This record gives sequence, structure tokens and C-alpha cells, in this order.
Amino acid sequence: MPIGRLDYVSLPADNHVHSEWSWDTSKGDMERTCARAVELGLPSIAFTEHVDHTARSRPFDAEGYLASIARCRDLFPDLRILTGVEIGEAHWDPDDTAALLSGGRFERILASLHSAGDLEGRPDLAIRYDTDPREQVLRDYLTEIEKMITGFDGFQVLAHIDYPARRWPVSSTPGASGFDKGLFDPRVCEEEYRHVLGLLAGAGRVLEFNTRVPLHPLILTWWYDVGGDALSFASDAHRPERLADGFREAVQVAAAVGFAPGRDPLDFWRRV
Repeated sequence: MPIGRLDYVSLPADNHVHSEWSWDTSKGDMERTCARAVELGLPSIAFTEHVDHTARSRPFDAEGYLASIARCRDLFPDLRILTGVEIGEAHWDPDDTAALLSGGRFERILASLHSAGDLEGRPDLAIRYDTDPREQVLRDYLTEIEKMITGFDGFQVLAHIDYPARRWPVSSTPGASGFDKGLFDPRVCEEEYRHVLGLLAGAGRVLEFNTRVPLHPLILTWWYDVGGDALSFASDAHRPERLADGFREAVQVAAAVGFAPGRDPLDFWRRV
């Protein structure tokens, strides 16, 4: 049951961070991000670099990335630095995904969905808002998330299940000008959200509380309702100064719903 607000809790591990090794990160810097983590007192940081199966992405240099991780571990011996990848659309290219993960070199494996799906070039989901009502875009997104959960079993954490909220149109009319993430209301697809969350819980996976656009408390409540056991905090930072953004507020929301930190600060938060 919910445990209410926490008077004080140390910042949790940031399990979703990007550096210069992600193709979309022009201001990323692994070393400076580690220094920022030490400054903030984070117990751990996971560099989960993008591996996306879209036309706009570039190949991931795993060897260069792992060498950079080793160098930062030497520079920051008191900080737990985890290896990781954020695999976008992993169920679309299972052979490539399996080859990447076959060596067991990554400690945090996130699954995510950014693309609109079958459109040529697999563009970002936001382009769908030009032609379809926002509710339909969200519904189709969750349908594809279901396919990813059932079609790819190599991940630990589902990243940003509310990704469509980042470019949520001010109107449901296709092509409406302007976006306002503050207008996002997951209740327009509550049934679909509960279904997908139930699948995720049944598979024993972890839900991510991504603070880039703070996870709507209703989605977190539904996660608890369907039996979701674990929660991972993520800033999704693409530059050092955004590390752990919004974490103090996020842990209060999570505690109010019924999740709490474990004895080990590196652990995922668990339901109580």
C-alpha cells in the first residue's frame, strides 16, 4: 500500500543516461557526466547509449564506448558506473539485437520505441501527429509497445512508456499547430495502458520513471494496480547538467503510490 511522502531519501541511481557515444547527443560527455554524478551524490549511473533501428541513427561503436567506460571507472573509483544500451524497436531487427547482446557486456538493457512504425524511413513518432488524431497516435504506439514486449525478451526495463507525451499536440485535430506536454492525459487510452502494463508486469520487467517529461502519476498507479513490482528512475540526460533532473520530485510521487527503495541504493525501487 502507499507509504506517503518521504521526509528524506537519497537520490536513486540514474539508470538511463546518454553520452557522446549516442548518435543523437551533441553535448554529451561521459567524463563530465560522471563528475556531475559524484557532485550530486548519486550511488550509480548507467550509460544506456542509443541503438536505434531507424534511418536517421548511426552505428553504435560498442568497443569505443566500452573503452570510455573503463577509463571513467579508473577516474571515478567511488562511483558505480554501469554499462548499458537503450535498444529502440528491438523487435524489428532481432538478429542485429541478438548479435549486440550476445557478449553479455551490458548491465542495463532498456527497450524503447521512438518510431512511427511502418512509414518509410521509420521516422520519429511525432510525425504521425500531422496526419492522425493524437489519441490514435497514442493508441497505435501502445499497440506497438505490446508487440515489443511480447516479441523481445532480452530487456530489463521498458523506457519512457509515455514517449508520445513529449510532443503532445494542443488539439486532437491532425496537424494542429503547437505542442504542450502538460496537456497529456493518459486516460484517453487507459484500457490500452493497463493492458500493456499488465503484460510488462507478467513478464517480470521493470517500468521506467522517466523525468524528462515526468511520468504521469496515473500511469504509475496503474502499474501498481496490475501488480508491477519494480521501478527504475531515469533522467534520460543527453548532457551532464541534466543528470538526475526531477529526481527529488519523482521519488515523492513513487512513494505516494507505494514504491520504496531497497536496502542497496543500487537496487530498483520495489512495491511495498
